[in-house]
Amino acid sequence: MGKGRARPKRRAAAALGAGMLAAGALTACTSGNGTTVNIYYAPEDSFQSVVDNCNAQAAGRYHIVYNKLPRGADDQRQQLVRRLAAGDTGLDILGLDVTWVPEFAEAGWAEEWTGADKAAAEDGVLPGPLATATWNGRLYAATKNTNVQLLWYDDRITPKPPQTWDEMMDQAYALKAAGKPDAVLFTGAQYEGLVVIYNTLVASAGGHILSDDGKSVVMDEGAVRALEILKKVTTTGITDPSLTNSKEDQVRQAFQRGGGAFELNWPFVYASYAKEKPGDLPHFKWATYPSVIPGRPAKTTIGGYDLAVSSYSQHKPEAFEAALCLRSKENQKFSALKDGVPPTIESIYHDDSGLDPAKPVDPKGNPSMATAYPMRDSILAAVRDAAVRPLTPAYQSLSTVISKILSPPSDIDPQATANELRKQLTDALQSKGVIP
Repeated sequence: MGKGRARPKRRAAAALGAGMLAAGALTACTSGNGTTVNIYYAPEDSFQSVVDNCNAQAAGRYHIVYNKLPRGADDQRQQLVRRLAAGDTGLDILGLDVTWVPEFAEAGWAEEWTGADKAAAEDGVLPGPLATATWNGRLYAATKNTNVQLLWYDDRITPKPPQTWDEMMDQAYALKAAGKPDAVLFTGAQYEGLVVIYNTLVASAGGHILSDDGKSVVMDEGAVRALEILKKVTTTGITDPSLTNSKEDQVRQAFQRGGGAFELNWPFVYASYAKEKPGDLPHFKWATYPSVIPGRPAKTTIGGYDLAVSSYSQHKPEAFEAALCLRSKENQKFSALKDGVPPTIESIYHDDSGLDPAKPVDPKGNPSMATAYPMRDSILAAVRDAAVRPLTPAYQSLSTVISKILSPPSDIDPQATANELRKQLTDALQSKGVIP
């Protein structure tokens, strides 16, 4: 997400965070195991094991401490912004949602990656994820993991997945007429999930919301075409009645209950399905996202996290080294297999060895990319030709505006809605009427 701010608003944020400065500074000292490097990162079940591995490799030169941020993305960003606006030196490595890098770079909170550190951070990384770590042609973070949505379906209901949105809707109408599960399930609530769907449709239609430099609003024909699709799919009786309250897990649950024919969602749904409906798992299939233009693959919006080094860190050399270790090839593979976060380094997708290379591959005891990610080829294909959300320091503001104007999608009037988006997004870029 990530929202640009005028300087007076940053000073207000600094005042809000000033009470946290002293406490944060206390954690910036050295420990009995060498220099303490504090990473502030989202909750991830096995990430402490990654930290432990990197501490062992550091051999006492520094000691990484994992400070868990809140689970919600908005709460994560708020904590980081308040502390950095106050100049807190207790933050060394920052776990940033892929939409925040421009904001943190523009604010002067993220240190630029240069030289050997930059080369190591870029080595083997897929172009889409790498773009999320870049601002104005400079690298401000190292990619840790990526993510991309796929089309999920039950081959007993849909033997052949649709190739386009029009084909998916036609199949849904036919299923409805036959009295079978027919709904197209996706994240229609007023939040970032709706923005992701819209951004994917815009990019897949060859359109743009903002200019490539992020400085002006475009809202071209592709952006209008995306609005037309959202209007059609939500007003022709083929979406779930709870669409406007649906986030990722509600979509997952609806599909597992048999409430739909098509599910547009992230790969986490596979592990959930395997756990909760193992008997039906052989029929739970996937495909790349349906396209907008026949014959032209969809450009699916990517998610994920990047690791930045705080400009206020008092241990920058150690922080850069630690960040590189935390998102190394070995640790990205570990996190992918243990926590279900797809890697940003392409070669990992082709690695058929188990988590422990010395042991035979076993889906339960020694999983590999092949066993944990049977959909890895589809993920890789989507990430290779992915869409990135508009890169701008004002992204948080833009996201809020887009989700509000598009909700509920059934009320969209394509051309009028495009005009309203153009007006309000222009104001958001100029920080007009934006809540800090």
